[in-house]
Amino acid sequence: MKAYIAKRLAWTVFATWVTLTITFLLIDFSPISAAGAEFVDQQVQSGMDADEARELYEDQLGHGDTVWERYTNFMIGLVTFDWGLSTTYNQPVTDVIMGSWIYSFQFVLPATIISVVLGFAIGLYSATHQYTKEDYAATLFAFTGVSLPNFWFAIMLILVGGVYLDWFPIYYTTNVPGILSWENAHQLILPVIVLSTSAIASEMRYARAESLEYVHAEFVKTARAKGLSENEVTVRHIFRPAMVPLITILVGDILGLLFAGAYVIEYIFQIPGLGLISYNAIIQQDTPLVLATVLIPVFIAIIGNLVQDICYTMLDPRIEFGDR
Repeated sequence: MKAYIAKRLAWTVFATWVTLTITFLLIDFSPISAAGAEFVDQQVQSGMDADEARELYEDQLGHGDTVWERYTNFMIGLVTFDWGLSTTYNQPVTDVIMGSWIYSFQFVLPATIISVVLGFAIGLYSATHQYTKEDYAATLFAFTGVSLPNFWFAIMLILVGGVYLDWFPIYYTTNVPGILSWENAHQLILPVIVLSTSAIASEMRYARAESLEYVHAEFVKTARAKGLSENEVTVRHIFRPAMVPLITILVGDILGLLFAGAYVIEYIFQIPGLGLISYNAIIQQDTPLVLATVLIPVFIAIIGNLVQDICYTMLDPRIEFGDR
């Protein structure tokens, strides 16, 4: 097991390096941003030559060096946690991230818990009650939830719940007594609903499909014949073996909720979390901040895959690390 973890950690370093290298090259070779064009226009209006203004802007971004020098400086800075200065927020990148991660965490965490608990519970119930009215209703909800685009669903909730009914705020504000206050929880209801709806539907579909493989298995029939209660049969003999493939899906959905969904939800509701600062950094070509916000999901994804492989043996002792 130690050798397996060591190999996976080595692979983590390599995969992280590849991802950051590709991201750096994409940002570095991108055309000048809107903020850069505005800076150049201001300098030209003040009497500077256009070419000189463009060179001045590139020098401020470090583009006066070669690509290799810029790349080396960024990588050394990432390893030493000297992630540079964000040109978008005029603050150190670490300070920007430390000030924004809590805003993502406070609505992603409840959405993840709700989606996992309800998704697995509904999927398991639907599998053990196949072809009933409840099963058809759960399947309809699953297809509807997966088909709804998050951005459209969020806008509809804002129009109905925020504009017409005036039940919820239409955008997020930091001017609340505290994160744990009711005012803050109230303005997070709509983002949590948007994130959890599609995730519940996705988890429910996978949980139902995996659980159906064991509902009519011989060992399940034997457990019922021995007199075990239906709850024991469902949890110990159906849900537990179904959890092995569901762990992989769980990690993927969490990452989707946290990073893919955060970009859309945080932009629509103007939540100053990691998704919104990453979006602004990409638009402004803020390379240090872009690389930092890319590093976080890459690290979580690789470490999450390592944790899920270790969990495999806890749920199914027949799986050996050497065979994997």
